[in-house]
Order: sequence, then C-alpha cells, then structure tokens
Amino acid sequence: MVLAAGLGKRMRPITATVPKPLVEVGGRALIDHALDRLEMAGVERAVVNVHYLPQLMRAHLRRRRRPPEVVISDETAALLDTGGGIRHALPLLGHQAFYLLNSDSFWIEGARPNLHWLSGAWDDAKMDILLLLAPTVRAIGYRGRGDFRMDTTGRLTRRPEREVVPFAYSGAAILHPRIFDGAPDGAFSLNLLFDKAAESERLFGVRMDGLWLHVGTPEAIGEAEMSIADSAA
Repeated sequence: MVLAAGLGKRMRPITATVPKPLVEVGGRALIDHALDRLEMAGVERAVVNVHYLPQLMRAHLRRRRRPPEVVISDETAALLDTGGGIRHALPLLGHQAFYLLNSDSFWIEGARPNLHWLSGAWDDAKMDILLLLAPTVRAIGYRGRGDFRMDTTGRLTRRPEREVVPFAYSGAAILHPRIFDGAPDGAFSLNLLFDKAAESERLFGVRMDGLWLHVGTPEAIGEAEMSIADSAA
C-alpha cells in the first residue's frame, strides 16, 4: 500500500494546486518513485489511497503503464489519517503481510535494494510491524531528533522525550493485518499501532542501506535533487 491521501500542508505553496504525491523530484513524481521501488521488489498490485485533489491523482495513476497494477482506496468522503486509511483499505490488501510506503518515501539505494532487505528480515512468528529505519546522521533534509532506539536483535523502542536517538522511520515498512485487530473506527494515526506493537515487543526495524532523502518541504526538493545528482556523478 502507498499512502497518498494527505493534504501536504508543509509542502505549500506547491500543494495549493498539486497533491504532494505528484510533486516532482528529479523530473519524476514522488508517487512514481515509490511505485518504482515496489516494482523493483516484484510487487504486482498496489493499493493507493486518495483524498486531496483526487481527480489529479486518478488521472496520473491511469497513465502509468508499468507494474504494479494500482487499485484506488477512496477516502474522498473523509480523510482517515495514516492508520485509518490503511484500516479502510484492508479488504483490498488481503490477509498476509504487506509492504507500506509513504508516497514521499524516497532514498538512493545502496548495494542491496532496501525493500528486498526489508522482506528478507521479516519474521512472521515474532513481528507485527517491521520498519525501514534511516540513520539520522546521514539523512538529507531531516532536522528531527530521531524516532526509535534499536537493540541488537532489531527490536524497537520509542525515543524518550527530550532525547536524541539514532534512527528515524523512513516511511517504508512491512505490516501484518492482525495489528489492526481492535483498532478504532474512523481517523487515527499509524503511531497508535507502532506503540501497540512496541508494547507487545513485536515492533522491529532494519537499518536502511543507502541514503534517505526526507522530502517534506519545498526547500528539501533542491537538497534531494543535489544528492541525486551527486550520486550519479
């Protein structure tokens, strides 16, 4: 699943007329970068949720001629946030673990494609959620304090208040639908399920290979494009 229903407020004024997933970085829409990653991972079908300027999103996705096949999860009636959006789309996702990408999940690959790295680390017996984590010291466009600590087994705990931790959630993950058992109706944040998995010691992470580009603001677009150019030189 690719999360693409948000309002993109931090990307204004660009997103006054264009949904954030259609903002271009390196001459290609952000959502196409995400779908290209899924294609590389062998994904044949992807659910994309839409809410803001949905007609533009639908038209763009119809023009895509490469895998994966895109199925729309319609949230035009009400924005459901990250967790509620996935819960709404569960009937389209089936009963097995699935990739989750933010539409602005963006990185320069290392030696091994990160979604292959992520799927290779998935252990259904002990995990409900597996996050792809970016080391904050090398992230481009990221100014935060990090999100998680990771122990030697890959198990994650939240950053304590007022502390700095080494890893930020990159916007890519594997989730099992069972984590939504008992989830609330309507809009809620995916962070609620991260915390639920952490409390039961079933939240794990994998350190990404390569360079994470955090494209959250108009200024970050230029930083990301410079990094892409440098990596290709």
